Amino acid sequence: MPPEWAPHLACYLVWPHNPDTWPGKFELIPPLYARMVAAIASFEPVRLMVKDEAAMPEVLELLQDAAGGDDAIIRNVEAFLLPTNDSWARDHGPIFVNRIAPGDGPKQIALDWRFNSWGEKYGAYDLDDVVPQRLARRFGFEVIEPGIVLEGGSIDANGAGTLLTTESCLLNKNRNPDLSRADIEDYLKTYLGVTNLLWLGDGIAGDDTDGHIDDLARFVAPDTIVTVVEDDSADVNYKPLQENLTRLKSMRDQDGRPFRIETLPMPPPVIYDGTRLPASYANFYIANGGVVMPTFECSADRVAASNLERLLPGRRVVGVPSTDLVWGLGSVHCLSQQHPAPSA
Repeated sequence: MPPEWAPHLACYLVWPHNPDTWPGKFELIPPLYARMVAAIASFEPVRLMVKDEAAMPEVLELLQDAAGGDDAIIRNVEAFLLPTNDSWARDHGPIFVNRIAPGDGPKQIALDWRFNSWGEKYGAYDLDDVVPQRLARRFGFEVIEPGIVLEGGSIDANGAGTLLTTESCLLNKNRNPDLSRADIEDYLKTYLGVTNLLWLGDGIAGDDTDGHIDDLARFVAPDTIVTVVEDDSADVNYKPLQENLTRLKSMRDQDGRPFRIETLPMPPPVIYDGTRLPASYANFYIANGGVVMPTFECSADRVAASNLERLLPGRRVVGVPSTDLVWGLGSVHCLSQQHPAPSA
């Protein structure tokens, strides 16, 4: 599995259409989402799934507004019809790997893991579960089905044989109740080509995914992991994030070497309608030549952006306002899924 910073052929996104995902705030979401699409399209091609023909005029109008008259951005967006239940492309979209055979070059394959709406927490997910197959028919890539439940936001790879994940998600019985930890590790090694699995513990408050890694810790280089930390010892996130930090400092890479561990701050609590939301700067997306990160209208935005600029040199960091977006219980990384260039 290539790392996220490897060159991308495109980024898959799904235009928001489910009002139940952002109850009471849905009317605010399409313009914000358009800003995210434009931000990503300023770096790389975007393949944008739209639910039906009736939605297309609004999509194109909002994208024009978000692009600010930059025709290059608009040309970089391919909007097409593909029905979905929801917009979380990271979790139901294809995950691409390179199959390398002796005497042959790499062959790209898309993995179509089963998707069950994060442990059957919400409504129908039949359309989301077949997104990889429908994209494959449209864009002509090969797909294989590992046969177990796995979401893209639950894993992060360094491209050299190491994978980060969490016990709270992958070992949760609402995903693959008949599989042991050893069974799950075998699937990950077999299908993702990794040899070294690193397990963190619990996720952040408000995360309905049972603790996806993309709200906690991310590879930014083969030897470097950036993780979020909470400075307020009275905050509910303080203890689990400190425990994860301790684990990370003791972890080793696929060659037995310690990682360089860097940190991002947590934003102040984001609460809406009495609900603590999973606001995290770890939910950034690494694009070709850029980083698109969530922002939360606070001073920590600048600290997080500065840290990411330092850790991912040569990439321009662009913020997407996410205080309202995260009411859907996810942000930039959760909504996007990269298609690595075949030679990555």
